[in-house]
Amino acid sequence: MTTVDERRTAPPVPAAPRRVPAGALPALLWAGAAAVVALWWHDTHSVVGAAGELTGAGRITGLLCGYSCAVLVALMARVPLLENRIGSDRVARWHAMAGRYTVCLLAAHVVLVLTGYAAQDRSSVLHEAVTVVLDYPDMLMATAGTLILLAVGVTSARAVRRRTSHEFWYWTHLLTYAAVFLAFWHQLALGEQFNGRPAATAAWYALYGGVSVLVLWFRVLVPVRLNLRHRMRVESVHREAPGVYSVVVRGHRLDELGARPGQFFRWRFLSEGMGRTSTPYSLSAPPRPGLLRITVKALGDHSAAVPLLRPGTRVWAEGPYGALTADRQTSPRSLLIAAGVGITPLRALFETLPGEVTLLYRARTAEDLALGGELEAIARRRGARVLYALNGPHGRRPALTPKSLRATVTDLAGHDVYLCGPHAFARDVYAALRAAGVPDRRIHHESFEL
Repeated sequence: MTTVDERRTAPPVPAAPRRVPAGALPALLWAGAAAVVALWWHDTHSVVGAAGELTGAGRITGLLCGYSCAVLVALMARVPLLENRIGSDRVARWHAMAGRYTVCLLAAHVVLVLTGYAAQDRSSVLHEAVTVVLDYPDMLMATAGTLILLAVGVTSARAVRRRTSHEFWYWTHLLTYAAVFLAFWHQLALGEQFNGRPAATAAWYALYGGVSVLVLWFRVLVPVRLNLRHRMRVESVHREAPGVYSVVVRGHRLDELGARPGQFFRWRFLSEGMGRTSTPYSLSAPPRPGLLRITVKALGDHSAAVPLLRPGTRVWAEGPYGALTADRQTSPRSLLIAAGVGITPLRALFETLPGEVTLLYRARTAEDLALGGELEAIARRRGARVLYALNGPHGRRPALTPKSLRATVTDLAGHDVYLCGPHAFARDVYAALRAAGVPDRRIHHESFEL
């Protein structure tokens, strides 16, 4: 490791604005699920025999599946309160969990209801399935929605995602909206909890209507307004390290976006082969008047095409998103730990975080240190420290152990730690930090990986 000597300390930490407690939203969502079960309990007077038990269980899972579909879509709506206060990665994990619950509840609902109906009619499950699909109101649409949701669930499995392109996954995932729309109507037509009960029906319409408004506003209207107003274009593209390039974007009145160091946008470059997918890239420098900058490593088809962008290429952006900002600070001392292209949000924070700041940058070789010259200049200007953890002879990686981290940073447990890098690296360093005595509330990490 090499060090730039510390000279002075930046101003003290300002008071951070109040954040949304991370546990408040899950508690609210579970309360909603309990209310759905209470709706079934209130309107179910008796359950008789095996057929009644199967059908009743099928109706409970159906109601919970309908509720889970609304939650699933709401978590996809990119509501700034959630994206910027709780954190995009945490919301994404909740969305993935809700997706698994939805698929399991959907499968249980189908199996339990058909088995219950078959037991009641004393017929085969296959015969009952054909009868329900062809003769019951809105069931053809519901069946189509069911098949789409199951397909989305399969393509979202980690093993499948590794074998498919991001573009395929992205467009398949968007079919969730169509699936929920197709399945919604049969809930009201066939759900006993809604027939002749205007209050329950109105509440269900309000749930789905409110979620639809969130999606329309934050995923359609807000991005359209942003891009019409700010009219962003590629200003220039610069090579930073092998396979790593910075893109400078120019636009009108970009200060009105309120973007902060550590945040990211979802970028769509309107050039050949890149306009179909929006990809999250962090700001690699604090926003400047009329300018934003991202730094990208070629890891997939979209990022590999970034060096080919030409000045003047139109840009469609959504954001800013992310909670990896100075708001998370609880101490006047901060340690930033980056690996690879994870340096991008931390480089912006390194320049702007108040207090005493140390940056630890992990890379294979000195040639792989993207933005290294900028980091050195920032360290000299603000009297911060920048340290590099590079591979030794024969490619041996330096171990970031609890002992080495404590030896590198005095009073490590008293620091806020901002962590960004590949998933395996972040997991190992997180474990080392916890073993070194750093409280969980002081370890701040945000990842685009699910």
